[in-house]
Amino acid sequence: MPAPVYLDHSATTPVRAEVFAAMEPFYGPKFGNPSSIHRWGREARVALDEARERLAQTLGAHSDEIVFTSGGTEADNLAILGSWRLMREKSSAKRAVVTTPIEHKAILAAMHQAAHEGAEERTLGVDGAGLVRNESFDALVREDVAICSVMWVNNEIGTIQPIADFAQRAKSRGVLFHTDAVQAFGHIAVSAKSAPFDLLSLSGHKIGAPKGIGAMYIRRGTFVEPMQFGGSQNRGVRPGTENVAAAVALARAAELAVEELETEMPRLEKMRDFLQRELESRIPDAVVNGAGAPRAPHILNISVPGTDSESMLMALDMSGVACSSGSACQSGTVDPSHVLEAIGVPRELAIAAVRMSLGSLTTDACIERVVQLFPALISKARRLAGVAS
Repeated sequence: MPAPVYLDHSATTPVRAEVFAAMEPFYGPKFGNPSSIHRWGREARVALDEARERLAQTLGAHSDEIVFTSGGTEADNLAILGSWRLMREKSSAKRAVVTTPIEHKAILAAMHQAAHEGAEERTLGVDGAGLVRNESFDALVREDVAICSVMWVNNEIGTIQPIADFAQRAKSRGVLFHTDAVQAFGHIAVSAKSAPFDLLSLSGHKIGAPKGIGAMYIRRGTFVEPMQFGGSQNRGVRPGTENVAAAVALARAAELAVEELETEMPRLEKMRDFLQRELESRIPDAVVNGAGAPRAPHILNISVPGTDSESMLMALDMSGVACSSGSACQSGTVDPSHVLEAIGVPRELAIAAVRMSLGSLTTDACIERVVQLFPALISKARRLAGVAS
């Protein structure tokens, strides 16, 4: 039987061997609490400080601008609610929060919570490829906004937003700007020096670090209200005994991702583009979601009329191929992805979407296998559904 093919790197990635080697000592002899003053504690503190500095360097940032979190969801919530609550206390004029309808649920839920606490929630318009409409940004991101958040790279369709431009426009209006860079970092150039965002979220398990570690960048001069209390760690923004091993792992994974960006991303883009061309040629009515916009090199989201994503994912899995979908199966019904709905994808195509995301485990042989397998599975699914191919 052919080796299994993993095309779900946007969901999670394997921990890299170099990353595991870097973190392993902190589960053994270097087990100290970085808040302790004895030698074990000092050893852990040095490692933690070095990890913070090394991560900051990959972002073109200062070490005191890095706050370690448990992942992207916590970083997103801390950025949105921490900013909103602080602004609410400081100014009655800053009552609005702004985002897009195609964000990760962590952002959307945090915005909904801010609205529950009294914020005016505004949603930017997007076009059919998932790009924020400029006229909508200008109309909604005004001086009365506490924080605006726009995802850098969409996790489902790969659309790349012009974050540097949006951040600068928000700054000119006195608005805090946050970007969820979970799918951007390690896949496109991300730098605090070239884009004037105030806040940025990262997640380790998307770039070869373990699950349960992430970070938030907070530009100097920007402040957020903590969401938990009890200590002075992370400058009081995110108190609690730090996960030294995971912080070391995140720093090493980030270094590797940045070091390899110029070689790995062209490799993935070449394979992604080949996969897209071959599938479009073999399945003429296939639709690539997000096509027409700049896209990150590792994501392909494709819909085929007459199929549904749940059945296709099961068929692919039984054939040894792991992909994913933005759809959620609830009570026997398939709900289309909120991202695809927002960009105007018809329901019959939205519930047929399959996301293939490439990464370190992807080879030319993997892509060739999917090129051969996917059209055959589509034909079988259509026959079973009574749909002509």
